[in-house]
Amino acid sequence: MSEPRPLAVFDIDGVLADVRHRLHHLQSRPQRWNAFFLAADSDPLLEEGAARLRAAQAKHDVIYLTGRPERNRALTTAWLAAHGLPTGPLHMRPDDDFRPARWVKRNTLRRLARTHTIASVLDDDPAVVAVLSADGWPV
Repeated sequence: MSEPRPLAVFDIDGVLADVRHRLHHLQSRPQRWNAFFLAADSDPLLEEGAARLRAAQAKHDVIYLTGRPERNRALTTAWLAAHGLPTGPLHMRPDDDFRPARWVKRNTLRRLARTHTIASVLDDDPAVVAVLSADGWPV
């Protein structure tokens, strides 16, 4: 039995998906997270992120680790497919988990690292990058 290939872990929002058109939902008080996520189907593709993902596929298994809630799985997989990207594996936040993304992603990476080598993590959120870097992940 061969060992699994190392993982290249990609965030979606801000890495592959251009979210600028929906940021206004988070600039209001209270923040409208549900509206923010529901508008994701019209995100333009960030070509640099897509190029990095395609390059990573040569040596790694690519997975997605997103702060999007599970209820947005169908929307997210449809968006990935529409942009010619693999549709999974896709690790999403449980619908009832309201912790900051940095803690959700840290827990998921720790679980994945039990069975896989994490080769790289690409994320645009400075708080996520800080926590994962402090843990020693190659961010």
